[in-house]
Amino acid sequence: MIFLYGLETNEWLKLLVLLTFLLLVLVSFNVLMRKLLKVEKKKFFSYNHVNEKHAKIDWTIRITFIAVLVLGYIINMSRDPSDWLWYLEPWYLAFVFIIGSEGARAMLEWKYAENRNAYKLTLSQLLFIVILLVTIFTTNFFGII
Repeated sequence: MIFLYGLETNEWLKLLVLLTFLLLVLVSFNVLMRKLLKVEKKKFFSYNHVNEKHAKIDWTIRITFIAVLVLGYIINMSRDPSDWLWYLEPWYLAFVFIIGSEGARAMLEWKYAENRNAYKLTLSQLLFIVILLVTIFTTNFFGII
């Protein structure tokens, strides 16, 4: 067997198929919900802030996330690997970051957006992503890894 970064070659292929499937599911959900809620498409990989207040809140969340990520790394590296703090692990912090960032977006869209359905789209996407990620991690990537 050929190993690459701890995984066999055929496991990488399975992982690639899973990621492709997940991307397809996420994009399909996005398109369906946008049509149902009649919300315009946002630019891909852009910040799409509702207003200046949202931009400040978003950057505060991002900078705080990076600081906590670095601090968590330092704290966990100074501990025995069997005694690491789970809530300072990068996967957990990223999960909290996604919920915090998208939750703030939904709240500000609810208050300030021109289209009142924008916050419903953000909340539905957030809920879908949370359910999807929890499912992936609890099923151990659907048994692939």
